[in-house]
Amino acid sequence: MKVLITGGAGFVGSHLAEELLNRGEEVHIIDDLSTGSIENVDHLKRRAGFGYTIDTINNQYLLAELVDRCDIVYHLAAAVGVKLIVESPTRTIETNVHGTEVVLRHACKKNKKVLIASTSEVYGKSTQIPFREDADLVLGPTTKGRWSYACSKAVDEFLGLAYYREKKLPVIIFRLFNTVGPRQTGRYGMVVPTFVRQALMGNPITVYGDGKQSRSFTYVGDVIQALISLGRHPDAIGEVFNIGSRDEITIGDLARLVKDLTHSASEIVHIPYHKAYEEGFEDMPRRFPDISKINKLTGYQPTLGVTAILNKVIEYYRIAKGLTVNVEETMEECYPSVKAAGRS
Repeated sequence: MKVLITGGAGFVGSHLAEELLNRGEEVHIIDDLSTGSIENVDHLKRRAGFGYTIDTINNQYLLAELVDRCDIVYHLAAAVGVKLIVESPTRTIETNVHGTEVVLRHACKKNKKVLIASTSEVYGKSTQIPFREDADLVLGPTTKGRWSYACSKAVDEFLGLAYYREKKLPVIIFRLFNTVGPRQTGRYGMVVPTFVRQALMGNPITVYGDGKQSRSFTYVGDVIQALISLGRHPDAIGEVFNIGSRDEITIGDLARLVKDLTHSASEIVHIPYHKAYEEGFEDMPRRFPDISKINKLTGYQPTLGVTAILNKVIEYYRIAKGLTVNVEETMEECYPSVKAAGRS
């Protein structure tokens, strides 16, 4: 099978490309490297069956050719990360909505199956926990740019399902819940790599808000298995699926766990949302998925809990990035004379 991955040099896309190659598939990625990195796929360049194009999916002539040559499209190209979303709302909306429109239009011409990446963000401020795929979406006001990402991904879903219902295009929607693992960067506000880097470098671990907000974190390897299973299952077409974990942890507890696992001397510092992002920033107190739908269809079940996931990320940053804890600072922390104000 020939697979096209948009955003294939990104965190999830590069892991998907690698696993598909391991299974003997032909893989071509397209990425403009705006948020992805060529380093993520450097190790794949010499693999048989792998190809890559550095360009935007808005290059419609190029995209038409790539879609024509593939059997299935995993559409992962998107603006990602809360920091980027808050700072560049125009880019977020245009990249997500227009990019998905272009992919669907060209896939429809040749009736190629498309899997569209969505996000747990679409649930917005809903309090119906755990989040079910058929639940109402509760978004904040348009005056708060934070909700532009959720809205743009919801439009992606509406558009994809419209193509399925009206034009019979085989479309599958998947909503990711805090996917983490090696190669993920904290560049755009991703919390796990940010905490791990801060802890290993001996810098303050910065928790936004009061740290009581909770999330479920899913290992990227488990997510990749789910994506491949959905892509191959005929009954997944025309449906929306949560992909996440049943484990839940507060961000404050996550920071303390990272500190413990890295044996770091870093202090844990709380930063108000308005200083981290923008005045009036809203966050969801809980983001927890119901994964019974995908479990029933494919047997999907996460294999790693949060501690095992963190250990993999820590190992990656120590080995691949050469980050290590300052031992002298760690010894100092073991015998502190005074606990600094603001630490947790």
